[in-house]
Amino acid sequence: MTVQLLPVVNRDRLYQSLMDLAEIGKLPADGVRRLAFSPEDIKARQLVWRWMAAAGLSVRSDAAGNIIGTLPGKQNAPALATGSHIDTVPKAGKYDGTLGVLAGIEVARTLKESGLQLQHPFEVIVFTDEEDSMIGSKAIAGTAALDPDQYARKNQPSIQSRLRKVGGDWQQLATARCSRQHICAFVELHVEQGQVLETAGKSIGVVEGVVGLQRYQILIKGAPNHAGTTPMELRQDALVAAAHLVLAVESLAKTRPGRQVATVGSLTVWPNATNVIPGEVQASLDVRDLSKAEIVGLVDALKAEMIQIAEATQTEITITPVLDVDPSPAAPVIQQTITQVCDRLGFSHMPLPSRAGHDAQAMGRFTDMGMIFVPSEGGISHSEIEYTSPEQCAQGATVLLQTLLELDRVYPC
Repeated sequence: MTVQLLPVVNRDRLYQSLMDLAEIGKLPADGVRRLAFSPEDIKARQLVWRWMAAAGLSVRSDAAGNIIGTLPGKQNAPALATGSHIDTVPKAGKYDGTLGVLAGIEVARTLKESGLQLQHPFEVIVFTDEEDSMIGSKAIAGTAALDPDQYARKNQPSIQSRLRKVGGDWQQLATARCSRQHICAFVELHVEQGQVLETAGKSIGVVEGVVGLQRYQILIKGAPNHAGTTPMELRQDALVAAAHLVLAVESLAKTRPGRQVATVGSLTVWPNATNVIPGEVQASLDVRDLSKAEIVGLVDALKAEMIQIAEATQTEITITPVLDVDPSPAAPVIQQTITQVCDRLGFSHMPLPSRAGHDAQAMGRFTDMGMIFVPSEGGISHSEIEYTSPEQCAQGATVLLQTLLELDRVYPC
C-alpha cells in the first residue's frame, strides 16, 4: 500500500480555530460551558456553519439538528465522513468533541488549498447533543428512541422544542437516518480522555472499538437493629454484605482474562444512622468491555458470588438490569489504515479501546467506523483544565487527513 504524503494540516490555523470557538461559552477559569440547545451552543453552531461554508463545504442541517457539510466527490458514491460534537458538559475544556469537528473542517481546507478532490464525497458532521441524549448520531444511525418522553429533562423544554432551536424537526426525525449507501466509512478524531497514550509515550491511539456497557441496580436487604445491643453473630448487616460485594467486583475485574472494567460507583445506605445497623443498601454496578461475552461472563460470576455473600451475611441480594449497550467495534480496514498512515508519518502509535461513549459508537451500528485518539495531558477530560498541545492536535488531524485519502482508494465507488 502506498500513502501519498500531502502537505500536513495547518497546525496554527487549527489551533486558532479551537481557541476562537472556546470563546463562546467561556468560563472565568478559562473553561467552556456550551450545553446542547443553549444560546452558547446555537452561537457556536452558527460560527462552525460559517467556517464550513468558507472551507468550500455545502452546508445543511437535518431533522435531528445535525450540521452536515459536504464536499462533492468525483464519483456518485457513498461518502467518507468525519465529525464529532461541539456541545459540552457544564464545566468543560476546549478539546473534547470540538477537536474532531474542527479537524474535519481543517481537512476540507487542506483539500481545497491542495486542489484535491476525493473520489467519494467528503462529509463533516456536527452531531447534536452528544453529551446527553446523543440524539444526533443515533438519529443518523436509526437507533434513536421515538418516544419523546425518553428525552424529558428536569426544568427543560420538550425535545420537540429543543430540536426546533437548532433547526431540527421531531416529527421528521426518521428522515435523518442514513445507511451504508450514503456513508461508507466514518472516522472520528478525539482526545483520548484517559492517560494510556501519555503513560505509554505514544502519539496516536488506534481505537479498536467503543466498549459495550451494562449497568445494574443491586439491592441488599438485611435487618436494621441497635448497633450497641445486637451481638455480631446475630447481625444481618446490609452494608457488610455490600462491602463484600464491592471487593468481589474489583477482584473479578482484575483477575478475569481480558480488559474489562467494573465499578460500584454509588451506595445508598438505609437508615444511615450512626447507632443503627444498616438494614438496606442500594448499589450501582457498571461493567464495560469490547466483548459482550466478557461482560456477561463477569456479571454471571458476580451473581454466583452474590449467593455466597448473601448466605454468609444472612442478607437477601437482588440484581436488576438498568442499561445494556452493545460494543461497537472499529472496522479492521480502518484500524489497519490508521496504523499504516502513522508508520509512514513516523508517529508512534498503539491499539486501545475507547471506554467512553462517542458519536462513532452510533455510527458503527450501520457503517464502517474508526477512531483516532490523541493524548490528554494527565488523562484529564470533561474538565476546565483538559489540555492537548497544538502539535498533538495537528498530528491527529494529519493522520485523519491521510487516513481519509487512503480510504478513498480502498473503498469502491
